[in-house]
Amino acid sequence: MRLLVRGITALGLILGLCSAALAQQKTEISITRQPGILYLASHVMETQKLIEKHAAEDGLKGVTVNWRTFSGGGAQTDALLSGNVDVVNTGTGNLLLLWDRTRGKVKGIITSSAQPVILVSRDPRIKSLKDIGPTDKIAVPTVGVSTQAILLQMAAAQMFGEADTKHFDPNTVQLGHPDAMAALANKNHEVASHFSAPPFQYIEIAAGNHVVANSKDIIGGPLTQATFFTTTAFAESNPVLVKALREATVEAIDLIKKNPREALSEYKQISGDKTDLDALVKILEQPDMMEFRTDPQGTMKFAAHLHRLGTLKTMPAAWTDYYLPESADLKGN
Repeated sequence: MRLLVRGITALGLILGLCSAALAQQKTEISITRQPGILYLASHVMETQKLIEKHAAEDGLKGVTVNWRTFSGGGAQTDALLSGNVDVVNTGTGNLLLLWDRTRGKVKGIITSSAQPVILVSRDPRIKSLKDIGPTDKIAVPTVGVSTQAILLQMAAAQMFGEADTKHFDPNTVQLGHPDAMAALANKNHEVASHFSAPPFQYIEIAAGNHVVANSKDIIGGPLTQATFFTTTAFAESNPVLVKALREATVEAIDLIKKNPREALSEYKQISGDKTDLDALVKILEQPDMMEFRTDPQGTMKFAAHLHRLGTLKTMPAAWTDYYLPESADLKGN
């Protein structure tokens, strides 16, 4: 009888501690993303309240998720470091830079897409990167550190050698994708080329612009475009939310693959994108555009480039160095 009483008392203490731990976790969080269907999983997660659903299933009820859209990754990472948001959803370059600069206090949670990004131009003279002259302007989301800016550096290293890795840096102009698309449509605007992202790149091509370069060709395979990452302090204090975000991402990707049309309809509802739904469906039918996946792709190639350049002071031994331990089950590279 005494053993039974002690067992019940111990169980009550454990349950009490678990309840207290859940109570200490945040129930209102902010997550960022950028415009476009690279972040389609996040739109499905928002409309169907998947993070809230999985958090409740894991014992944390009453969660509120505030989704915020930023034009570029730089503003997102600034918001994360200042504590104005809890999780960001942006490119690999920003994750690597923050992991390095914070000495491992920022790490990835899970990825959601690895579609190609395409450099397009309205200038008939520019048929490939070798045609880019000193005065030609290329719009990228964030100068120097966005996925597109880093891809240009990688291409320059391949074309001109490591000593001239920043060959195209003076050509880049910082513009969010919607603004860059508007600039491309204005023949009087100095920006005649845009290292774009879906759906913008395909809308621009349909409008008569042409392909100059493709990320898949530059890096030699798929490249993670959308990564959820956060501070290790947030992850350690909010394990249920981190788990719920992972589970929600997996479910969102599954829903996209089962019914891409419905997912795109939810994207239009949230983003306000006026593109015809049928046109968006056709965009997802383009090569490699259904590469919604949770495992990091091409990230160590990015890391090696940034380390050679000196931008990344520490070269990670493996991709798991800049992802949370809970993410080690992903089959990344």
